[in-house]
Amino acid sequence: MTPLQPLLARSCGLLFILTVSACSFVEDPMAKAMRKMTPYRTEVVQGNFVSKEQVQALRAGMSRRQVKEILGTPLIASLFHADRWDYAFTIKRQGTEPQQRKLSVFFKNDVFDRVEAEDLPSESEFAEKLTTRRRDDLKVPNLKASEQDLEKFRQNAPVPNEAETEPDATVKRKSYPPLEPKTP
Repeated sequence: MTPLQPLLARSCGLLFILTVSACSFVEDPMAKAMRKMTPYRTEVVQGNFVSKEQVQALRAGMSRRQVKEILGTPLIASLFHADRWDYAFTIKRQGTEPQQRKLSVFFKNDVFDRVEAEDLPSESEFAEKLTTRRRDDLKVPNLKASEQDLEKFRQNAPVPNEAETEPDATVKRKSYPPLEPKTP
């Protein structure tokens, strides 16, 4: 064994370790693309959505049935709290913030007494929060035309020939059989 062989073996080992560790610093384009791609996540909706308008429709003295017709079936109606119904709503969608709302309805002698709720959105506010795109991203073209623009269009529009507007007698039209057979 020559004195250079152990040194050469150590140098090759050191070179191998440096090469392998350098690979972790180089960003693989495939790995980069995979990190940007996110899998589809299903929309999770739980509970009843209760809007500000629905709560405003409640009146003191309503029966439980009337309250249920307006708000829907409560998510929690406990035997231990017979005079209380709890409504909860959660929605998780990809691209939007999760939303969570809670509402409690209280009864006295089986008639509606009061509501305790967080700040409830109106139906239109809730619908706006469901959109995944920002309104800034939407580019709506200007669809207004002045009378001058319309007149320019009329002047530049091609005039159809009489031959083009009349049906061609040489073209045979297809005839299709009736959908239902004729009964005698």
